[in-house]
Order: sequence, then C-alpha cells, then structure tokens
Amino acid sequence: MLKQSCRVPFNPRSDQEYSNLKGDNMMRAMKQLGMSAAIIGAMSAAPVLAQELPADASNFYKSEDVTMRQVTFPNQYKMNIAGNLFLPKNLDQKKKHAAIIVGHPMGAVKEQSANLYAVKMAEQGFVTLSVDLAFWGGSEGQPRNAVSPDLYAETFSAAVDFLGTNPLVDRERIGVIGSGSFAISAAKIDPRLKAIATISMYDMGAANRNGLRHGMTLEQRKQILKEAAEQRYAEFTGGETRYTSGTVHELTETSTPIEREFYAFYRTPRGEFTPEGSSPHHTPDVHQQRQVHELLPVLGHRDDFPAPHAVYRRRKGALHRVQRRRVQARGGTEGTVYRPRSRACGSV
Repeated sequence: MLKQSCRVPFNPRSDQEYSNLKGDNMMRAMKQLGMSAAIIGAMSAAPVLAQELPADASNFYKSEDVTMRQVTFPNQYKMNIAGNLFLPKNLDQKKKHAAIIVGHPMGAVKEQSANLYAVKMAEQGFVTLSVDLAFWGGSEGQPRNAVSPDLYAETFSAAVDFLGTNPLVDRERIGVIGSGSFAISAAKIDPRLKAIATISMYDMGAANRNGLRHGMTLEQRKQILKEAAEQRYAEFTGGETRYTSGTVHELTETSTPIEREFYAFYRTPRGEFTPEGSSPHHTPDVHQQRQVHELLPVLGHRDDFPAPHAVYRRRKGALHRVQRRRVQARGGTEGTVYRPRSRACGSV
C-alpha cells in the first residue's frame, strides 16, 4: 500500500510551472478518489501548451478503440439533455462497469474539451458520457445560453438517471469530471455520485463580483447590476438582446494574457465549435450576468463562493473537501491548491 505525502511546495518561476503544479495537485487528489495509475497517466499525458499537444490530445481526437453515439434523456423538468455516450469496443457486455459523466466549461459545449476527456476515459475501460448543460449546445432550454446553476447541477443528476439505468453500468460506481462547482453542487444533494474531480481557472462568482485581482470597485459593480436590470426592461418591450463579452473575437496589442489564452482555444480551429442553429457568441444575455454575480455564491461553501479548484470524495454518505490554499504565480495568475486535511493523502 503506497502512502503519499501531503506536503506540496509552491514556488513557481513561471505561469507554465504554475500550470504544471496545479495539474500535479489534481492528479494527487484523483489518486485519493481511487483512480488507477493508468487513468491518471492518461489524463496527465496532455501538456498545457497547444504546440506541445500530441495527436491523441487534440480537442477533436477520435479513438479507433472507442465507439460513440449521440443520446438524449430528460431531466426532472422534462427538458431533453444532449450527450455523447462513449463505449470501449472491447467492453465486456456481460458485466457492469464504472461510468464517468464529463461536463464542459461554462460558456462552452461538450465538443469543447468534454468529448476529449470522455474518449480518453473510455480508452481506459470506462463507460463515459459527455453532456451539454441545460440551455447549451444540443440540450433544451430557453433562452439559449441561460445562466442557471441549479439546472446545470440537475444536468448531472439527470445523467446519473440515464447511466444508472443502463445495463452496462454499475450504479455504485458513477463519477463526474469537469464543469467546476456545478458538479460539486450536484454531488452535495445526489449521493449516487461517488467520485468528483473538477478544476476551474478561477472563482467565477468572485471574478464577476470583484474583478480579477479585486480590480472592480463597489460602485462599478453596482453600475453593472443596474445596467443588467435595465436591460430586462429593454428586452421585455421587444428591444435588442445584449450579450456579455465572453471570449474576444479578435486580438489587439492591448489584449490580456487571459484573453489571448481563451482566444487560442475558442476562436481558432484548435477548439472552435458552434452548434447548429447557435451563435458564435456562446455567452449569456447581459441581464443574466446578475446570476453570476449573486446566485453562484448561494451554492458555495463558507466563503460564499463555489470552490474554484476542488476535488471531493464521498465518505460515509457525505462529501468531504480537502484543505485549500490561495496561491499566486508570477505574472498574476491566481489559483487554489487543495490537499487533504490529514497528513496522509490516502493510499492506492
């Protein structure tokens, strides 16, 4: 039995080193969830920088060892949720298998990173299901691209309904990857989710309330909320819908490193995907920005925000969160490092 040390030094000399360390902590936490070395190796094989990506880490990678079929299933509000079901070609049809639900980033769709994680996990023997959150991609919901954290969480419970009634799936071994704290919010009230691994660039609630590096004043925040509220009048009386900015559509000399990083994925062939009948905006209405400001904290922990980078494990029916520590790399990149509360990080 291999024991791990919980001590994680943090003294990054660059954003790349920070990114590597953040991934290392993610892998340690996944080991605590009981994922095998083979699975962890598959996930850690994808470097961060686009120019270093191997062919099988491309966003649109397709595996010769995995079959995929499009599926739909209802949530408890009778909205059809769209997903892609991935099965290993050598899957033993006479046995029940562990399954993983894979969510996409906020403002994206399942074809943007979720499918890649799902197919890589299927290569390791899992039944996997990538999903579009309600209101996004192929899933139903009006208005399109709406901000609704509770229905985002419901998407994962609906996916458990779908997988748990599949004869190939072991109901006691269903987990979820991705979609930040929306997956955690689902697991808080749905004990059928046995393992949760998620990561997010930053706390969206805090970033929208305070700005990155707390660069937004209270008066600026009040003005944003006022404009968003006034926009409701405009749309109610038939005015034009306004959208939040989202990923920029072009780069300029003043573009920030974060804008450039998002652009390099979402606005280039590396990751650009616009669902049929959708808009390349992929952003919520302006007035729904209030949801990000105010509703997200309701679903969070004692700091009133969802954990921006967390891995939970279920023990004796309850979710237990590891310790967290806010960190900042050179260049201003912020993040949170998590580690178990006890000295022993668990065993594999």
